[in-house]
Amino acid sequence: MILAAGKGERMRPLTLTTPKPLLEAGGKPLIVHHLEHLKHAGFEQVIINHAWLGDQIEHALGDGDRFGLRIEYSRESSPLETAGGIIQALPMLVAGGDDWFLVINGDIWCDFDLTSMTPPEDADALLILTRNPDHNPDGDFQLCDNGRVVSEGGDKLTFSGISLLHRCLFEGLPQGPRKLAPILRTTMAENRVRGVRHDGAWMDIGTPDRLRQLDNLLRAGSGVHHGSQ
Repeated sequence: MILAAGKGERMRPLTLTTPKPLLEAGGKPLIVHHLEHLKHAGFEQVIINHAWLGDQIEHALGDGDRFGLRIEYSRESSPLETAGGIIQALPMLVAGGDDWFLVINGDIWCDFDLTSMTPPEDADALLILTRNPDHNPDGDFQLCDNGRVVSEGGDKLTFSGISLLHRCLFEGLPQGPRKLAPILRTTMAENRVRGVRHDGAWMDIGTPDRLRQLDNLLRAGSGVHHGSQ
């Protein structure tokens, strides 16, 4: 699932007429980078949630055939936040009987190898964590030596926006706006969250300046080096 329902308020004025997932870097929309990455990793079906200007996303991507994927859309009349969007889309995510699904924030760029993610046997979530960028110097969660992720502690890392989640985290929760972080923290307290550190390229494309930076780096063919925010 690609989370793409935000209004992109920090990206204004770019997002007044274009949804953030369709803003371009390196000659293609941000969300297309994700689709190509997912296809390369062997994924076949993708759920995309949208709200703000979502019809543009559907028109641009269609059913996913030209990307070699099957795309379905979870339409939100107003943004439901990260967990709320997953809860609404859950019937589609688990329709094939799958217990686990990959979730990616639509406004990041990352070269993490998605094929290396495997469901942990003793947990309900696997988070990809990365070094702290300038705009998030204190990080989000701590990755312990044993792979456990905890919400408190020193030397926190930043949550990359890439996670492998089990359906049990969301089943039975009511529809409506809800953030993912509180659910993850509750699960961390139960010792049910594991993590992997990614030291490669990662950017949170949250502002026009970072979008321009990514665009310049991709067009230069130099890749994206972490910490270049």
